[in-house]
Amino acid sequence: MARIFFFLILLALVALGAAWVADQGGGLVLSWNGWRIETSLPVAALLGVILLAVALVVWSVVRTFWKAPERLRRRRREKRAAKARRAITQGLIAVGTGDSFAAQRHAGMATRLAAHDPLALMLQAQTAQLEGDRAGAQRAFHAMAERKDMRLLGLRGLFIEAQRSDDAYTAVAMAEEALKIAPASPWASQAVLGFRCAGSDWDGALALLDTNKAAGLVEPTVYRRERGVLLTARALALEERDRDASRKSAMEAVKLAPQLVPAAVLAAKFYSEDNQVRRAMRVVEAAWVANPHPDLADAYAHVRLGDSARERLSRVEMLAQKTPDHREGRLAVARAAIDAGEFERAREALAPLIDAPTQRVALLMAELERANHDEGRAREWTARAVRAAPDPAWTADGYVSDPWRPVSPVTGRLDAFQWVTPVAALAPERATIEAETPTLSMPPIAIESKPEEGADANPETNLEADVKVDTAPDEAAASPVAEGLPAAAEELEDEVPAPPPPTPIRPEIVAPPPVFRPRPAGKTRSQPPTVIPLVRAPDDPGVPEDDFSDDPEGGHDRQPGGWRGFVARLGG
Repeated sequence: MARIFFFLILLALVALGAAWVADQGGGLVLSWNGWRIETSLPVAALLGVILLAVALVVWSVVRTFWKAPERLRRRRREKRAAKARRAITQGLIAVGTGDSFAAQRHAGMATRLAAHDPLALMLQAQTAQLEGDRAGAQRAFHAMAERKDMRLLGLRGLFIEAQRSDDAYTAVAMAEEALKIAPASPWASQAVLGFRCAGSDWDGALALLDTNKAAGLVEPTVYRRERGVLLTARALALEERDRDASRKSAMEAVKLAPQLVPAAVLAAKFYSEDNQVRRAMRVVEAAWVANPHPDLADAYAHVRLGDSARERLSRVEMLAQKTPDHREGRLAVARAAIDAGEFERAREALAPLIDAPTQRVALLMAELERANHDEGRAREWTARAVRAAPDPAWTADGYVSDPWRPVSPVTGRLDAFQWVTPVAALAPERATIEAETPTLSMPPIAIESKPEEGADANPETNLEADVKVDTAPDEAAASPVAEGLPAAAEELEDEVPAPPPPTPIRPEIVAPPPVFRPRPAGKTRSQPPTVIPLVRAPDDPGVPEDDFSDDPEGGHDRQPGGWRGFVARLGG
């Protein structure tokens, strides 16, 4: 509506101007080189308007012809860019649908039409990854890394390819370079943090965690927990070398993460050494309420050095009362009661757990029966321990570890280990967690227990299993039940033939797999032999020993050299 009013106003002004020019009187005389033109003012104005219109038309025609080549080139570029963009779009769709042939065709077209387009490079890399062409993907990512606008994307692609190739050095180099360019990059900071933890560079990991906190990549609650985990790892690493630094790190860690079991155990140990028994007990109690753990019970029992076994038992009973009816509390009480010689108290603590015993429960019952000089029942419980369900362990991403670890060796995730029953043990078939290192195992056994005189008959028949001891060397040597387990197996193996072994429950993983990416089973790196033997053909008789002589001039006939040999050959 406003445009209509503006047009009408402009038309009215033009009409008024034309009327004013028509009303003007007088004439106009033009004399040039003998030519003389006389006309009125309205006619001269009309001629001026006509000449101006003709000039504009001529200028437009000249300008059109002048810029025609540039316009054609621009149209050709736009058409080429539209084809390239269409090829990139179709190629990305083909990559998403898994059509490698169509993706390769569109990627080739996009590269031919727009070789320097960022999306064309990205399509080329995605197509190479879809086809499994590692070299092609690396070339595409290298091309991205050389561009300033795609450098971060190229470094991330090279990092992923290095991880797929189990090249930890290249992966950490790419992550470090990306972190220099973009300190707030989540994937780079997480990767570098994982690699520093894998290399036990706890100071560098703490510095990087502080940087992530300043950049807003970590929430305050998560930051406190992860910093407590890293401080605990540093304290454990320095426990034997620098006691003061280890104590300082442990005290700070237990303040940041009071529910972290290793931090509480280590801090309680240091408090106990300083005769600060009440502080040590409060630290263990805070962690126990959140996560009952056998290490906490052991630290609580030995919080005061020099106490008797009965005093340790009363202290453990006080700790178990904070989590009534929890299995870890009952196991801790039973362990302390056996050490104190209170066998009835130990039996009473284990009574609710006998219906569905785990390995620890069965071993404690075997130790209890052996302490009561009932070898028959001790062997029966030892056999039940073979087939019993496993106890909770430190587990992260399907990886089971006996000691606590701050980072998962499979994914590099910080604070990944949890005290839970391994997932493999919960499966119906009790699948094992594959490990690259051998584990301690018992041969399969079958037991027929005969009731002794004066004892109730409770035979257990056809019990076979494959036991794998998941304890540290010092703990296995200290436990009489662990020593009696292989002895009982060897003694009973001679009496009864062993059936085929079933699937093992849970192995102990002694050494971690390659950093963040475990090598597939069956693929091992072959090493060349240190000594290459000299192999002779079967029909080769070899060189007779008589042909060799220590005499430099004798032994066997040799042709002389020099001019004498030349003359001898001519004569022959």
